[in-house]
Amino acid sequence: MGPEWIGLFVPLGIMATVVAITVGKPAVNAWAKKIENESRRPAIPGEVLTRLERMEQSIDAIAVEVERISEGQRFTTKLLAESRDPQALPSPSAKENAP
Repeated sequence: MGPEWIGLFVPLGIMATVVAITVGKPAVNAWAKKIENESRRPAIPGEVLTRLERMEQSIDAIAVEVERISEGQRFTTKLLAESRDPQALPSPSAKENAP
């Protein structure tokens, strides 16, 4: 191998480096982005997803029932407040004066 081959290896080495950077950099970036996205969104097993859906439906049903209970409590409180209101009941003296 004489000095004439050195003149051929240097441009080939430079071209190989340019091709490796041009092709390799986007490929490495895509690979890194894929790994990053997978780490952000961990895989949840299907069994866990179905349990979470059932829990969500149960919580919604409980919320509806609690709202119904609170409506009943408000109604009962209103009735009790009206029955204790002195204007709602006739006064005892009015009954005695009635013919």
